[in-house]
Amino acid sequence: MRVSREQAAENHEQIVEAASRLFRQQGFDGVSVDAIMQQAGLTHGGFYGHFKSKEDLAAQAVARALEQAAERQSRYTDIADLVSNYLSPRHCADRANGCAIAALGADIARQGKGVRRGLTTHLRAQFDRFAHLLKGGTAAHRRKQAITTLAGMVGALILARAVDDPALSKEILAAVKDSLGTARADRDC
Repeated sequence: MRVSREQAAENHEQIVEAASRLFRQQGFDGVSVDAIMQQAGLTHGGFYGHFKSKEDLAAQAVARALEQAAERQSRYTDIADLVSNYLSPRHCADRANGCAIAALGADIARQGKGVRRGLTTHLRAQFDRFAHLLKGGTAAHRRKQAITTLAGMVGALILARAVDDPALSKEILAAVKDSLGTARADRDC
């Protein structure tokens, strides 16, 4: 039985959303096409009607996660609030819905051009967004500070997620917030 174009588009979106969450939670190699399709509520047989390969899906899933992150971060008008929210224990604990760069950065380096190109485009935009939020200094100085800020945030989140000691995890997040000069009380969003 054929599905309508609208249903096919909806199915495509469900697959991309499921893959985006599962890849962030378990990594590219930790998730099978079967698991993605099951999470999307669809059968394995329909996968290749939507995607050329798992790598094609990975590029779309990472792009989706990065778009969602950019949308969330675009609401901030203060870099300190953005950093504080990013380095919160809540974000640290929510890998499946959190930062794709922190969850998949090392894996992305080993992916094909589509996935890497998407990340490169996203990072350039993020550096511009962060530089706009930073105050003082020349444009070149703000860009350098933007790169340092984002790299520090991502690195801190990776380390905080990697350790098996909750106290150390919180200490890492707090230390980086402090070192970036953006320590704020954690807030729920």
